[in-house]
Amino acid sequence: MHIPSLKEVVSAEEWQLRCDLAACYRLVAAYGWSDLVFTHVSARIPGPEHHFLINPYGLMFDEITASSLVRIDQDCNKLSDSTFPVNPAGFVIHSAIHQVREDAGCVLHTHTRAGVAVSAQKCGVLPISQQSTFVLGSLAYHDYEGVALNEGEKPRLQADLGSANFLMLRNHGLLTVGKTIADAFLSMYIFENTCRIQLDAQAGGELVQVNPHILNGIASVMKTATAGMGAALAWPALLRKLDRMDPSYAT
Repeated sequence: MHIPSLKEVVSAEEWQLRCDLAACYRLVAAYGWSDLVFTHVSARIPGPEHHFLINPYGLMFDEITASSLVRIDQDCNKLSDSTFPVNPAGFVIHSAIHQVREDAGCVLHTHTRAGVAVSAQKCGVLPISQQSTFVLGSLAYHDYEGVALNEGEKPRLQADLGSANFLMLRNHGLLTVGKTIADAFLSMYIFENTCRIQLDAQAGGELVQVNPHILNGIASVMKTATAGMGAALAWPALLRKLDRMDPSYAT
């Protein structure tokens, strides 16, 4: 499958964003979080137009490249020449968040086995691991309303998310909001592992919960743990990992 390179067509800023988003899709596939072609990672292109990049509907996540990503507007209309369609159903969720969260440079949504399993538990995320403490510091929940086709769901989703960066979509899956693509990816890595650990722990006997006082000031703890760099600390290493596996994401 040949897709012409857009490197010399788009701005340097957009090209870098495309490379990072394509890398994110490849990493989602590499870590086993993809659901064939049925979830999304969206990234806002800087500028007053509120345009976004999203996956071409029909490509597996490990096939996505910087040039294959589709530029769309707030209404999910294609703004770049692409033979692939865009899935408007999935973008209902993304557009709702981008619409009200100016800090949402990237929105990442998954349907993983562990994420959906915990989303179906009445207790939600339990404070039983170090990973869970980072999630619980900025976690919101949204009740299931069926497949995300209804524009009328947007206000409720926006209200439920509020200023949180982790959203558990009940009976559906996980979602993270990040200022950057790297931020959204690292948050999802922590969110996914929180759910996996919870399911494993629940299968093993009585649980010990983290002292509630430890949850206070968790954001500053995370900042210290990442040397003040946040997700930027791990992102270059993740890109090197991809380059060793298959550097074609950046084409």
